[in-house]
Amino acid sequence: MDKFNKVTGIAAPLPMVNIDTDKIIPKQFLKTIARTGLGKGLFYELRTDASGTPTGDFVLDREPYTNAEILIAGDNFGCGSSREHAPWALQDFGIKVVIAPTFADIFYNNSFKNGMLLIKLPQEQVDNLMIVAGDPENPEITVDLEKQEVHAPNGVVYPFEIDPFLKECLLEGLDDIGLTMQRGETIGGFEGGQRQQQPWLYRDAS
Repeated sequence: MDKFNKVTGIAAPLPMVNIDTDKIIPKQFLKTIARTGLGKGLFYELRTDASGTPTGDFVLDREPYTNAEILIAGDNFGCGSSREHAPWALQDFGIKVVIAPTFADIFYNNSFKNGMLLIKLPQEQVDNLMIVAGDPENPEITVDLEKQEVHAPNGVVYPFEIDPFLKECLLEGLDDIGLTMQRGETIGGFEGGQRQQQPWLYRDAS
C-alpha cells in the first residue's frame, strides 16, 4: 500500500445522500478479485442510460472532473452491503479522498484498509466545499493528512479529526498484511519455539 501524506487535486461535487455500495459499483462488476479495471463500473447506473450507453452527463464524465482525485459527497456515503470493490472502484478511477458528513462504518473501514482517506466534516463545511468543487474554473482542493487540514482555493482551512491509528497506517502505507509483517521477528520466534515443542503441527509444512 502506498504512503499517503498530501493530495492537491480536482474535487468533484456529488450532492447526493445515501449513496450505497451498489450505486458505487453494481453487482455485475463483482466477478473479479482484481483491483484494476473497476473504474469503468464506478457509478455505472448514474453514468449510463437504460441500454448501458454512457450519457456523458455524470459529473465524473465532464471536464475537469474526469481527473478528479477528491470527491465531495452527501450524508451516509457508502451505505448498503459490504463490498471491498467499492473503494477499489473509486481508487481505480483515481479518487484518493472522499469528504462527507458521515459514512457507513463498513465502507469507512474498508476504505482505510485500502489506502483511501475518508474525511468527516460538518454539513455546513461540506456544503461550502461542494460549492467550491462546483466551480469548474477552480475546483482544486488540498488535503494534508499530517496536519489534518482541508485547504480550499479561497484560503479557507477546515481541520478534521481522524483516529490516530488509521492516520499512522495511511502515513506509513500499512495495510493489514503490512501491520502483520511488522511483527515478523516475534512471529518467527513463536513459530520456532512451537516447531520444537509441537513438531507434529509442521510435518506437512514445506
